[in-house]
Parts: sequence; C-alpha cells; structure tokens
Amino acid sequence: MATALDRHIALIGFMGAGKTTLGMQLADRIGRPFFDLDQEIEATSRRSIADFFRREGEGAFRVVEAERTLATLRFDRPAILALGGGAIETPAIREALREHALTVLVDVDVDLAWERVEGSERPLAHDPEQFRQLYERRRGLYEEAADVRTQTVDDVVLAALGIRIEAGLRPEGGALIADPAALELHPLKLDETHTVREKTLDEAARLWTELTISRDGTIVGYGGGTTTDLAGFVAATYLRGVPWTAVPTTLVGQVDAAIGGKTAVDLREGKNLAGAFHYPEAVLIDPGLLSTLPEEERGAGMAEVVKTGLLAGRELWELPEEQMIRACAAYKAEVCLADPFERDRRAILNLGHTFAHALEAASLYTVRHGDAVALGLLAALRLSGLPTDAVETVLDPRPVPVNREDAWAALQRDKKVREGRVRLVLLEEPGRPVWGIERPEAEVRAALDALIA
Repeated sequence: MATALDRHIALIGFMGAGKTTLGMQLADRIGRPFFDLDQEIEATSRRSIADFFRREGEGAFRVVEAERTLATLRFDRPAILALGGGAIETPAIREALREHALTVLVDVDVDLAWERVEGSERPLAHDPEQFRQLYERRRGLYEEAADVRTQTVDDVVLAALGIRIEAGLRPEGGALIADPAALELHPLKLDETHTVREKTLDEAARLWTELTISRDGTIVGYGGGTTTDLAGFVAATYLRGVPWTAVPTTLVGQVDAAIGGKTAVDLREGKNLAGAFHYPEAVLIDPGLLSTLPEEERGAGMAEVVKTGLLAGRELWELPEEQMIRACAAYKAEVCLADPFERDRRAILNLGHTFAHALEAASLYTVRHGDAVALGLLAALRLSGLPTDAVETVLDPRPVPVNREDAWAALQRDKKVREGRVRLVLLEEPGRPVWGIERPEAEVRAALDALIA
C-alpha cells in the first residue's frame, strides 16, 4: 500500500458515512486543503445536487461528477478529498484513485446511514428499500477500491504514513539490519541478516559493502532508534536509495524514532549530523515486542511519551500501553504529514532535544537518550515558565556528570542554531508549542548548567 506523503487522501463511502466531517478534521490536523466534491459541484454549477438530478437526471450528473473528481485527483498539491457516494461507480475514477490517492473507506452501517439521511434532499434517499439495494450494489466497489477502512482521524493519519499497530506484525522479506539483542529475544529470519550496535559512518560503510540486495530489494530495520536510524540512512544511500521498512522493538522506536523519515548517523562532533530524509514504506509496530524491554529502556521511551503529551496537551502517559503508543504515533505522523521535511511546524518535535543532544554529545553518548530528553524537557519547561511536575513525577530526571564546556559547545553546534543564536522549542502552555524562540545566552546556559551534576 502506497503512503500519502505526496499523494491525496481520498475518502470514499456511502451517503451518511460522515466523509465531510472526517475530511475537515483531517485537513485541519495535517494542514492540507480540503475538497468536498459534492460541494464543489454545487458551487460551480450554482445549484443543488437535488436540483441537478431533477432537471438533468443522474446520468448527466455523473458526467459532471467524473470531470470534477478527476480534475481534483490530478491536482498536484496533496489534498484531502471527500468523494460523492456514487463516484466509485465510475471506472475512470476508480483508476485515478489507484494512481493518485491513498483511498480510505469511511464505513457505515446501512441502518445508521438511512437514519442520518432520511428526510433530506438527497436525490437517492427517498425510499428505504431502494436505499438498501443501492448500498449493497456499491459495497463491493468501496471495498475493492479502499486501501484502508476506518472511522477515526487517528487511523487515517497512521495509514497515511504506512504505520500499522498490531500484535505479531512482521515483514515478509528483505535485507535485515538488526540489533543483536532484539534478534536473540525475538528471532526474525529474512533473506539476509546484518547486526549492528551503533549508528556511525563506519557501521554504515560496513553495511554498504556487505549488502547484496538489488535496487528493487528492501531493507528492514529491526531494533530501537539507533538501529532504525542507521537502517534508514543506509537505505537512503545504498544504490542511491532503496525502500525500507521499520520494525521498532523499543518504546522510543514505537512512539517516535521509527516514524517520520529522519535517518542519520552520529559524528563525534554531534548527534545525527550526517543523515537524510528517507521515509519508510511501512512501520510495523507490535506492542508485544516490548514485553522483554528492560525497565531503563522503557523509561527512555516514556521521555518521548511525555514530550508528545506536552506537545499535544494531553496526559498520554496515563493511557493503557497500546492506546498510548497509538496516540503518540498518530500525533507524530500528523505533524510529519503537515511538514514532511522539517521546514516549519515539525520543529516542535524537538522539544527538549536541543539540550538533550548537547548532554549526549558531551558524554560521548554514554548518557542514555531518554535520560537526556527528560532533562531537556525540564530545561524547556523552565524556560517556558511552566510547571515541571509531569516530567519530575513520570520521569524523575537526575543531573548527569558531563563537562559543562563540552556540553555548551555541543549545544552551539545544534542544527537549529542560526547565525550563532540558539533557537528553541518552548510551550506557551501544554498543547501550544512555539518554535524558533531565542532566549538570552545567559538564560540558555544557566538552563543547561542546571542539568549537569
């Protein structure tokens, strides 16, 4: 199934399914234009669809509907489209959906659909028996055309980036790049296997020489954030780019690191300084893989959960585990769809990370990423003038023993520094992040110093 990174998201389904409502919510969350095709036809023809049916008949309407729908599907800028209930019966529209869109079936029970539209002006909703017959006639076409079925915005957002969350999910083939500990605990056998322990240029170079797949092969990253970052970077550069799939086995990976197409290796001078945007074709999340996760690794993942909750303005860390993972993954997917290559809003995902990366680099990466993020969130909340209770209660961060000058030097090399000025992600309040914020150097340095033992 193709993702919707550079494709339309087309909502199909029977009348009364709620396509317009869902489409408007989705467009608002991921910042895409929204087109309700029935409303577009009414606007251009300057009459209601019911009047169109009365005056010219259904056949004439279907011709206009096809012309308008096909023109919109061929619109270059990815958008959200809500198609009319009968559009799916036109073969040219079904073909254009396959070519240009991720097609989402917004399913509805026929009795509920009738309850919603009974008494309306819809031209094909006057007789309950004919209504049910029409539903049955179209149902197979909906199911055939759909890439995914859903009734929630979160499910559409996840599907739009190829993210599946389900027990037992595994890839079926490819070149496996795996963390050896994950491989031992949860064996997985693919066409070829390579194990890695760190994300460095030396490891990437080794993999470039060892891989035997061709350009139509797939790389599978199986492990935590270190492994999926490296696997994605190798996939982005091997043979000038091959597809890849992420199978995260840690909480950090499942809620954050494996989502969004950022791939990289670390340099001594800083974290993730060599990398590329290369989105995985699929992210397969099996919460069951977390059953063997050491407690310290779970804590590292909770730092990203708390970060996401602060950005979303919801206490996501209070949810049951699978719901928590789904909510965090959906939030990150939403932000990435709105800003795939971090030119604007996506910068909010770096909340706390400017400080965290500085601490990691100053420790030569002996400080665990989650511990550094927890400290970074403390600094961000303090500079935002907000309470730190959630971070302290859930994560209990402790200052780390690193060289202060090394940490400050690393912070000044951060990718978000412009013209020597550190630019931060802060919060006006939970759920209202702001980015590109400058604070006096003395305040930033004091916030960093407070994180160091």
